[in-house]
Amino acid sequence: MRLTRFTDLALRVLMRLGVEDGELPTTRQVAAAMDVPYTHTAKVVARLQHMGLVEARRGRGGGLALTAAGRTASIGGLVRELEGPGDVVDCEGTTPCPLRSACRLRGALRQAQEAFFVSLDPLTLADLVEAPTGPLLVSLSLTRGAD
Repeated sequence: MRLTRFTDLALRVLMRLGVEDGELPTTRQVAAAMDVPYTHTAKVVARLQHMGLVEARRGRGGGLALTAAGRTASIGGLVRELEGPGDVVDCEGTTPCPLRSACRLRGALRQAQEAFFVSLDPLTLADLVEAPTGPLLVSLSLTRGAD
């Protein structure tokens, strides 16, 4: 399954805010840090704010902060909400699939999609942003390149 750009950006914004230590970055700063257009980031932040996961403070000393709900929300639940209802494949689109009345693939893909969500359900944002417990693979690839 492939996540939409919107969901991907929303998860990255939440993770970015999850590692902030007291500083409140603005939407513009988060967009610049992730090299994403400000307008896209603003839409994502508005949705996350509407969902109660992010607090946006205006004015001097303002910025973005995670709410308690944002830190403890299930990643599976977030992805479900952000992706919205829908099948992995569109059997009823502008050119409906001629096999749709007897097809078993649609049901199998729906089950696979739900298994994907279920595997993310136990994870929270706090789990995703905690300090690594082992060496980062990035350091290994950098070491190899030095030879």
